[in-house]
Amino acid sequence: MPAEQPTQPAEHGGFNAALPWAVAGIALLALIALVAGQHFGRQPAPAPQAQEAGAAPPDDGSGPAPVRGPDISSMSPRERADRLYDRIMRLDSEGKKDSAAFFAQMGISAYLMLPQQDADSRYDMGRIAEVAGAAPVAQAQADTILAQDSTHLLGLILAISTARDAGDSATAQRMQHRLVAAQAAELARNRPEYQRHQTEIAAAIDQARKSVR
Repeated sequence: MPAEQPTQPAEHGGFNAALPWAVAGIALLALIALVAGQHFGRQPAPAPQAQEAGAAPPDDGSGPAPVRGPDISSMSPRERADRLYDRIMRLDSEGKKDSAAFFAQMGISAYLMLPQQDADSRYDMGRIAEVAGAAPVAQAQADTILAQDSTHLLGLILAISTARDAGDSATAQRMQHRLVAAQAAELARNRPEYQRHQTEIAAAIDQARKSVR
């Protein structure tokens, strides 16, 4: 009998399938390194950051009782990640860029630790990446959301934002048209993430309507 021909290993298909996820993981790790470098390269503002992190300044009896942050020990991993997102966005809107960048590292880490990623968590990671100045990571999250659901409002909003950051007005305009066209049907689906981000969605839709007239 002729010797059996060795079968070709199926490694190449698995490698190719895993490659996009590996690239995304490397990009996110690069963001963490970037934010960590930004943090350790400057002196943090100790009092606000300590309070935001849930710690309290030492009490020497010379002032009012210290104010402690909320206890997050009883929260689920997703609740902790979402709490960090809300904090980062608030700090950024208040112009506290250093504090927002400080918490961006923890925010990305918290979302990476989630057992599953959905459109909501990817949108949050993209917005945090924008705050940290990591535009490619934000763009990757927008692309992933829209690849899975081409009319998802959060994916379209993030795509508009990243296009503007890149100075790509044509793409931003195109995504605004898609947002206006999709908004009625999508809002009727009453997704939980739409409820959570309803203020951001309403503002983005209002701006898109004015831009596409």
